[in-house]
Amino acid sequence: MKDNNFIDVLGYKVYRNKLSSALKYIDSFEKVHIVSGNPEVLYTGLYNDELLNNFKSDKAFIIPDGVGLQIAAKYLKTPVEEKIAGIDLMKEIIKKCSKENKKIYLLGTNDESLNACVANLMVKYPKINIVGYRNGFFDINKADEIIKDIKEKKPYAIFVAMGCPRQEQFIVRYMEELPCKIFMGVGGSFDVIAEKVNRAPKWMIKIGLEWLYRVSREPWRIKRLGSIPKFLLLVAKNKKVIYE
Repeated sequence: MKDNNFIDVLGYKVYRNKLSSALKYIDSFEKVHIVSGNPEVLYTGLYNDELLNNFKSDKAFIIPDGVGLQIAAKYLKTPVEEKIAGIDLMKEIIKKCSKENKKIYLLGTNDESLNACVANLMVKYPKINIVGYRNGFFDINKADEIIKDIKEKKPYAIFVAMGCPRQEQFIVRYMEELPCKIFMGVGGSFDVIAEKVNRAPKWMIKIGLEWLYRVSREPWRIKRLGSIPKFLLLVAKNKKVIYE
């Protein structure tokens, strides 16, 4: 049965509606991996069976995060209503959790940024219930202590800020074992909330140039932009419109 909430991009079901609607849709999942659908993450997934199986499963919710995906959607004549940045959806989930007293766990970045992120969240959301947080410097194949802590804390949502593909690999590997409902890889979002890194001005975000701002501030990111033309080339080669 077709679900008009999604478009098909290279076999991925990508959410096409607005951020406000996304929150309601996420509630319908028993357990969900929210994937920030930018070209880097989705292109990486195509060549990693572990990630691909999860991304294409009924437990994944892929949001249109990134101008590359917006271009692909328009090329396929199935445009998305708006870009949904991972950090914006993360903030909305946190706001909802704080209102409903649902537990949150933060995993990733370095201690300095993590501590500042937690402090700023507690100021912005006085009722927030952060039950645990841990930096991202550990071997995800030897994470027994962290997994035990998360199990004991039983968070409703866990946000993992360890970069692609490491954060997605952690989520996919432990998703079934952990008691959380919401799993989300959030890249550098902790650093932004900690005010260690600035987001682009709103006008640049609005016209899809946030990537340019980030590259101007962090030139090393330019290497990661190579996934955009590779991703778009694959879309062009596999042009089709399918609703699953």
